[in-house]
Amino acid sequence: MKSNIIERIQKWRDSGNTIVFTNGCFDILHRGHVHYLHEAKKLGGKLIVGLNSDLSVQTIKGTDRPFIPEDDRGIILKSLAAVDEILIFHEDTPLKLIEDVRPDILVKGGDYSEDDIVGAELVKTLGGAVVVIPFLKGFSSSKIVNQIRNN
Repeated sequence: MKSNIIERIQKWRDSGNTIVFTNGCFDILHRGHVHYLHEAKKLGGKLIVGLNSDLSVQTIKGTDRPFIPEDDRGIILKSLAAVDEILIFHEDTPLKLIEDVRPDILVKGGDYSEDDIVGAELVKTLGGAVVVIPFLKGFSSSKIVNQIRNN
């Protein structure tokens, strides 16, 4: 399946589309995520989202996460108008996926600096750009989790 998606991405690129890539857990999808993904989409023709697998989320966020299984998170993300394709990855970082997709633009949220973004050097070496999109104030998964746990 992944190879089919990579082939589709190449066809989009061959048709003149700019390929934008971002990644994340997207465990509790909220307005900040939607804003972020729409801003990422504005940067190019096709937005590809690398989605951390359940095992990857557990490694990053702890064994009590994710709250929403990877297949459901993928379906939810894919239903957003801004998202053209989802690729689930099992590693701790999306580097292998970035190597496969070879995006024209690599995007991360405002909690990252360009120096900390996995794959940034690769994308720049390939002639691409790295963009950091500021957070939408007041929206975060951590804030939602803390509110739930404190009630």
